[in-house]
Amino acid sequence: MSDYQFIKSYLEDFSAFLRPNEELIEKLIKVRNLLLEVRENNKKVLIFGNGGSAAISSHFSVDITKNAGVRCLNFNEADLITCFANDYGFEHWVEKAIDFYGDEGDLLIVISSSGSSQNMLNGVNAARNGNFKAVVTLSGFADNNPLNQLGDINLWVDSKAYNFVENIHQIWLLIIVDLIIGKKEYST
Repeated sequence: MSDYQFIKSYLEDFSAFLRPNEELIEKLIKVRNLLLEVRENNKKVLIFGNGGSAAISSHFSVDITKNAGVRCLNFNEADLITCFANDYGFEHWVEKAIDFYGDEGDLLIVISSSGSSQNMLNGVNAARNGNFKAVVTLSGFADNNPLNQLGDINLWVDSKAYNFVENIHQIWLLIIVDLIIGKKEYST
């Protein structure tokens, strides 16, 4: 396959994930509504991801806080992650961050392309034990992945391609930011 054909095929395959469907639109609106409730109740959002999903969580956290007025924390500081991972084990660092920084009524968003990251699964359990308002999950790969079964709202991408899954997750989250703001173009 030529480079041209690879790129053309890649973009055609990716664009299939951008086609709107009613179920997805309803879920995105529900997530927006949860975020507005969290803001109105003076609570916050905690968002977590590993690797590329951590970068997505950072981008969303900054935009939803700065541009949409919803307080959101992401936990991508190397010192925090390495401290908690060292002291509690990597599979428990998200759980411990939620224990230390989460409050009753907060909202948890977790992102895992595979939906099998144990640290994210343990984080969901910690949010449930901490009486969080709700849990939103973003995953891909198999539709029966563990994370896709645990949220109050589960956003799932039907792909096993990491870059497709991660890019769609980012698009969905940023759609929600713009939905809260009420427009696509605005000055920062």
